[in-house]
Amino acid sequence: MISACNSTKTTPMDTSMNVDSSMNMNVNVLTTEEKNDGWQLLFDGKTTNGWHTYGKETTGSAWKIEDGTLRLDADAKKNSQAEGGDMVTNGEYENFHLKLDWRISPNGNSGIMFYVNDDAAKYENTYNTGPEMQVLDNAGHPDAKITKHRAGDLYDLISVSKETVKPVGEWNTAEIIADKGNLRFNLNGEQVVNTTMWDDAWRTMLANSKFKDMQGFGTYKKGKIALQDHGDNVWYRNIKIRKL
Repeated sequence: MISACNSTKTTPMDTSMNVDSSMNMNVNVLTTEEKNDGWQLLFDGKTTNGWHTYGKETTGSAWKIEDGTLRLDADAKKNSQAEGGDMVTNGEYENFHLKLDWRISPNGNSGIMFYVNDDAAKYENTYNTGPEMQVLDNAGHPDAKITKHRAGDLYDLISVSKETVKPVGEWNTAEIIADKGNLRFNLNGEQVVNTTMWDDAWRTMLANSKFKDMQGFGTYKKGKIALQDHGDNVWYRNIKIRKL
């Protein structure tokens, strides 16, 4: 899905400093402590190395590198000037702790998916296999009126235990921790979802959801991370992961 730089060649991340002047903080870098704890950057703030559009080898030009963020340019896509598509990592992850920042446009919708099986010949979309942490403008998008479709929800499966999302336009920090079937979501430093995958309760929950006829959904125990192109402007940054 991504960028001004349309390269998918996997190269070591450049961890030189990028500064978000609006917040006076370093972005898209790892601290010494994070490096020692095994964290890896998935986005260097400058290129789309390590990513590609789902089902393709390249990245859609509607995904742009902008001020150290990975941004979906919805206007360019709507005007047929650029291709989008969901962005997925080149690498697969099994037990992991994913952390990133997101910012959504007014009335916007996107999502962070995981355990995505990157087989477009078998599965048309990332959401056919990958569960999703919802990214949404709760105040403006109609999905916010639907139970289990609000920001931070395990989409269509579990509502957040508390509302911690920030107003539209502000940065939110999301975390997905998946470890041997235990799944937790944190949003802005607070745990909002805690469940167990792949047991009988999980299978019953899937059978009662919109994913009930998607045979591969929520079944894979290893897969790729995806950032959803839902047709709205969205920004991501500080995308990092630690294998557990």
